[in-house]
Amino acid sequence: MKKTIYLDAAASSLKPKSVIDAQMDFMENHYANSGRGMCARANYVDEMVASARQKTAGFIGAKSSEQIVFTSGTTDGLNRIVHIIKDSYKLSHSWVICISDMDHHSARMPWEELQHKNGIKIVACPLDSDFNLDFSLVDRIDVFVITAMSNVMGAPQDVKGLIASAKQINPNVITIVDAAQYVAHLPIDVSDWGCDFLCFSGHKIGADTGLGIMYIKNPDKWFPDKFGGGMIAKIQGSLATNDSHWTLSKSPDKFEAGTLPLTQIAGLSFAIDYLTEHKDNQNLIKYMHNELSKIDKIKIITSPDAFVLTFIIDDMHPIDFGALIGAYGICLRAGTMCASWLHKLMGYDGTIRISTGWWNTKDEIDTAISIIKKILKV
Repeated sequence: MKKTIYLDAAASSLKPKSVIDAQMDFMENHYANSGRGMCARANYVDEMVASARQKTAGFIGAKSSEQIVFTSGTTDGLNRIVHIIKDSYKLSHSWVICISDMDHHSARMPWEELQHKNGIKIVACPLDSDFNLDFSLVDRIDVFVITAMSNVMGAPQDVKGLIASAKQINPNVITIVDAAQYVAHLPIDVSDWGCDFLCFSGHKIGADTGLGIMYIKNPDKWFPDKFGGGMIAKIQGSLATNDSHWTLSKSPDKFEAGTLPLTQIAGLSFAIDYLTEHKDNQNLIKYMHNELSKIDKIKIITSPDAFVLTFIIDDMHPIDFGALIGAYGICLRAGTMCASWLHKLMGYDGTIRISTGWWNTKDEIDTAISIIKKILKV
């Protein structure tokens, strides 16, 4: 069987054995629902969820585990934040939302949809010549959406500085950070950054799919966007007596209606530990950047210091190249990567992206380079 070389870590990380074992052990020996039972298994699950929440809080520099809300992923979190802000503030046409052409679809589309329905105003945060966020031309703002690292360019943004600049214009600005790509490569300190919301997905750091993290700086300030079991502290009255009303639980419970993705949460702490111990090997990307830059047919888009390698090939569509190299067992990303606006801005129909993880070796990179040269006949 042909060996697969997985160079698509930015799409989703492979899973350490410790994560797989933890989830299997949970399903085989400890499974029960959380926040609903009184038996030993239920107590185990409650403690497991609390421990994973505390581990996550420490991982991103949150002051309290009550600021950590489990979601189904970054997309879910970014969509929910829009509704949380909308329902808490009753947004109108006077609100100005600052987003950029660097944003992932899930960071930008919910706001554009709200613009169609509520008439809010969206302004673009300019990008400089290297396609980094340039806040200098923004003069009015109520909400600022920041992509901490583009999944195309792989360059970390100065999140703390951008938030500080936004607060100089409006001290009450609401700041939202999409950290889906950033989290796998660099430390996050939400307390130092000062952001109001931050999201990332578990599968980007070696945990399972179906699990996301939504950080909320001041959870007591916000009204929830979802309703159901586990989020109500007290219900009084009834429909029959026309005086039915209820009291919300405190965070995180009030934001976690329904059953949590418990199996995925069982592996989260192990994923965080593994990522912390196995630092990003950016040298592989730098090495490949250097080697591919020697091929005339290849135009590299990203800098040598980026955390991904993105490029185009003369006279070859990225999807065609993706299909050809995929036949050799190389897994990478080709297309617009859910970042259509950035590709339009750059003037490309799509690009090709290589991203590495803890499992990759230099031998694999050399093999991939050799196959690329074979496909391009160089």
